[in-house]
Amino acid sequence: MIPDNKLRSTALRTIDIESRSIRELKDRINADFDRACKLILDCSGRVAVLGIGKSGHIGRKIAATLASTGTPAVFVHPAEAGHGDLGMITGQDVVLAISKSGTTEEIMSLLPVLKRKGVPLIGLTGTKESPLAEACDCILDVGVREEACPLGLAPTSSTTTALVMGDALAMALVEARGFTEEDFAISHPGGRLGRKLLVRVEDIMHRGDSIPTVTAHTSLADALVEMSQKGFGITTVVEEKTAIGVFTDGDLRRCLDAGKDLHATRVSDVMSKNFKHIAGSALAAEAANIMQKSQVYVLIVTDSYHRLSGIIKMHDLLQANVV
Repeated sequence: MIPDNKLRSTALRTIDIESRSIRELKDRINADFDRACKLILDCSGRVAVLGIGKSGHIGRKIAATLASTGTPAVFVHPAEAGHGDLGMITGQDVVLAISKSGTTEEIMSLLPVLKRKGVPLIGLTGTKESPLAEACDCILDVGVREEACPLGLAPTSSTTTALVMGDALAMALVEARGFTEEDFAISHPGGRLGRKLLVRVEDIMHRGDSIPTVTAHTSLADALVEMSQKGFGITTVVEEKTAIGVFTDGDLRRCLDAGKDLHATRVSDVMSKNFKHIAGSALAAEAANIMQKSQVYVLIVTDSYHRLSGIIKMHDLLQANVV
């Protein structure tokens, strides 16, 4: 049985080797890196990422990162490209070819056709003196001193540096394009951030007859009926479509404690005139912040003239995956 300290020492050695490989990338962020960025920024099409084997796995991730951060990109499998998928790449595109050795046969066989199409080539390789490097317009050097694999065989350090270089390229393009959180949200509408930055109060609020509403002259007894029927634990008090107050189940308890006559007391006598409200155009995430800070679970939605537009509760925000 292998002792625990041996397992841990191997793990630490792996981390040390790969960390050193990443640190050494700093010296490779040079004029070629600038040229690669400019080729992509000037591209009117997409970045077609090529790679096979472990480089293919890294390539898929790089393409996904580029696409989700404002740079249209697609992964093209080199073997499939040689059997028809090369038609996915046009003269308006840029190719990012990933090969540790710079001699990957499936990629090399595509270069003559890509050259004829006039497609700019960026090589991401660990071998600067290689056929791929010679054919490319610029090279991103991701060479490593050694693999972290004890046998020196499994791609480890080399795939890590390729991935980090891809991230460095993508992030440089993010800043160059002025890519924003809102842009990111549009690419991720199903994610939590996308929901926070895209969903507005008016998209999920309750409207019309579903809003609990009474007038200032309504008795507490009738207000209680309205609250019970609509199920919000609150009713709005409205005059000429303008929200002038709210009456909550907390207000009701205080009225009962004070011995108020539910039939003789008007809601305007005991309503809360200062209540939390929000515009329908506001982000739903803003409604969540107001609720959490104020420790309320329902917000009244009003327009710029304080007219009643809707009502929203915390449960609506949870269902919309905003919080």
